[in-house]
Amino acid sequence: MGKKESKKEKEKRLKAEALLRAQQEEAERLERERLYQEHLEKLEAKYQGERESELAELNSLEQKFLSAQQWKINYREQAKWEHYLSCDGTPDPTVPQEINTFMSLWRDDQDEDIQLVMEKEEVVLNLIEKLEFLLLEASPEEITDKQRDQYQEVILQLQDLLHQKYNDATQNLLKIASMYEDSETGNMHTVLKDENITFCIWVNLKKKARFKSHVFQEAGHGFELPKALALSSVAVRVLHTRYDHVSPRWVQCQGLPRQEASYSLELAEHPEDTGQGPGEEEEEGREEPSTPAAEEMGSNGRKSAASLKENSNNTADIKETKEETEKNSDILDVPSQEEDALLQEEAGGREEAPKAVDLQQLVPVGGVFHISALQLPPQAQDVGDWSMVELLDAGLEVYPYSPGEAEDGTQEAVQITLRLPDNVIYFQAPVVARWDPAGQQWRTDGISNITYEAEEKSITFSMGAFYTVALLQDAHLNLPYQAWELHPAGVDEGLFTVTAVFATIQIQIKDDQCMLSSVVVEEEEVLSHIAGKWMSPFALRAALKRAGVNIFPAGYSSKYVPVPRKAALAEAKAYEQMALLAAAFAFAHSKWNGEAGPERVVFKAREHLTAGSAKDNDWSLFMFDGEKVQNLKLTETSEAFSEELEEESEFHSTLYHMLKASASSEAMDKVERAGFLFIDSVYQLLLATRVLAYS
Repeated sequence: MGKKESKKEKEKRLKAEALLRAQQEEAERLERERLYQEHLEKLEAKYQGERESELAELNSLEQKFLSAQQWKINYREQAKWEHYLSCDGTPDPTVPQEINTFMSLWRDDQDEDIQLVMEKEEVVLNLIEKLEFLLLEASPEEITDKQRDQYQEVILQLQDLLHQKYNDATQNLLKIASMYEDSETGNMHTVLKDENITFCIWVNLKKKARFKSHVFQEAGHGFELPKALALSSVAVRVLHTRYDHVSPRWVQCQGLPRQEASYSLELAEHPEDTGQGPGEEEEEGREEPSTPAAEEMGSNGRKSAASLKENSNNTADIKETKEETEKNSDILDVPSQEEDALLQEEAGGREEAPKAVDLQQLVPVGGVFHISALQLPPQAQDVGDWSMVELLDAGLEVYPYSPGEAEDGTQEAVQITLRLPDNVIYFQAPVVARWDPAGQQWRTDGISNITYEAEEKSITFSMGAFYTVALLQDAHLNLPYQAWELHPAGVDEGLFTVTAVFATIQIQIKDDQCMLSSVVVEEEEVLSHIAGKWMSPFALRAALKRAGVNIFPAGYSSKYVPVPRKAALAEAKAYEQMALLAAAFAFAHSKWNGEAGPERVVFKAREHLTAGSAKDNDWSLFMFDGEKVQNLKLTETSEAFSEELEEESEFHSTLYHMLKASASSEAMDKVERAGFLFIDSVYQLLLATRVLAYS
């Protein structure tokens, strides 16, 4: 009996000891929390006391952004003056008298052939590019709203005139087609190409059913006609332009940021559907959300006057804009895609209305294929020593083809085979779409039996009529990023690496220029035609997007990419301050960025003065909300996210002061001496890729 009592006493004693230990541990925990809270309060007080002086010091450093902006203005003015002095015969597209004279003289020239148009095309595309770069990079101090409207109009007029000239030259060629008939088939065919276009034409002179198909060997394109067309006076033209002058202009500008970051990024926050019904959509199709100024329809049925008015503003306005960011949050206008309800059912009683392409999600890659059946004009007849031809005033006429029924009762179709452009990457089978001029949109109906041959780089499909077609790719298939890293690589030089879903992209930065170092897809380097060429950050973005490597989110991309949203203020200021420090510090992706919530960004950073990539244990983690930055005790291998501070670290108002606290004097000296052009280039790339929001 006594033994049992001692056991109970022992259990009682053990319970009492356990309770006492628990109480002591709880008391110690509370004391630690109290001391830590007191420590945080002291740090907070110190942070508040130093905040004004830190921001003033940062503001002095940020003057480099204004220097970069002024340099660009001066550079454009100097280039304009040098063009004037060169007298090279090309117009200045910003001077109405010069560009109007250029277009008027070219419009009046009726005798050009395809080769002459191809030569002139290079000039025209350069003029268009100059205006596009100016619209996106110039500040309001440089060009007025009226000038922006004018430049937009000139771009559209040049695009239309160029295409009209190809039509005129095609008509001139068709008039003398019989002079170049093929000895084997009796028909005429030819291919002309340069780096901008591939022009293929086949003329049905003999009208024999056995010659209803043709392959343009030099281009890799081909077709097979229904029997009715094989017996008709028809010409088939495949005009592949590696540029896209068909899609609405905003499509070309997706993912191109404004100069002032916070205004650009605030548009990407919390996009909501406005509730606009399908019947309220503009008939031209979707507006680009990040181009606030409304576009108007030109006489040719395409969008004309300026839509990019706010795409670049003076960097001097950065501070004021940032303070208003959270107060003036714009709502994205994202119309419903239920516009199909407005469309009538196709002939034949199809139950489903055809779908228009959502150009925010799918974008044309590799240019545009204008596939046409053309009316054959009267051919030249030799009469004695004379060659006579009947002249018609109609110009180039489309052949009035309407598909009949095949013997098995199905609708006859035109079969087209296109060779994919060599300088473009299609990461997935492209979507084939046709241009609908009436609705001003790309559509997928009317195209069937699609066969994609990835190895042969070709795609075959059937069409119920002749269309202008494009090959579309998901604009967001390389998002979100798997990782990214930015580190110095010399004096005013850096290396920016983005590991996307399908590709790893390395970009070198030096002063105001960028160079694609490599694009690696499945361990193979691609896009050699772009790699190794120095160009502006804007030009590199445009070149990569044209090549199908789109790593530049647009304002509405969060609709399509499952990433946690980030506040514009934190994101924009982080990019600015990373750029200011990029001469001596490396930055990289942290897996904890998504765990930190929408108001804060988390990234890795380290001092980087020697060549080579940083080791994992060399990095420190920082959390930044745009107003306060802190060094986290957390590591990439920690089990859970924690906001606990690294020991002996403090709060700072800027990333500059946070890194300065533990940096070497050599590193801070490099930061002070960093060139403003290099800083601006780094900032432009970070802003364009938005690695803190899409990784």
